[in-house]
Amino acid sequence: MQIIYVLNGPNLNLLGKRQPEIYGDTTLGDITALCTHACSDGFKINMLQSNHEGQIIDWIHEAREASAGIIINPGAFTHTSIAILDALNTYEPPVIEVHISQIHRREEFRHHSFVSYRSDGVIAGLGAEGYVAAVRHICSLVSNGTT
Repeated sequence: MQIIYVLNGPNLNLLGKRQPEIYGDTTLGDITALCTHACSDGFKINMLQSNHEGQIIDWIHEAREASAGIIINPGAFTHTSIAILDALNTYEPPVIEVHISQIHRREEFRHHSFVSYRSDGVIAGLGAEGYVAAVRHICSLVSNGTT
């Protein structure tokens, strides 16, 4: 069984409650179910969320030994964390960056992503469906041996 790590940063535990006009009413539990359903045979999801940068870095290090790909929604760490970028730079399989909202229509500071320097793809503005697209893409890359 190949594992896809889905890493979620600060405040994403509040999805469905926090600013629904921006993030919708889908919860992280709902996204877990969507991702699990989107997996191809032979893959499974390891959905994780933390409000702590160091924990996310530890999961990236763990994923180096145990996963077929990483999907990451770093939340606000997108715009601030060189440490997460450095951890991702040690990871060889595919990395897809996901944002629920269209970050380029929001405040100027949200337009820059340190994580994008390592990401193999970036999905923004598709809501929870962005996670589904990322799961399908990683499953396809790994299954076709194009990683």
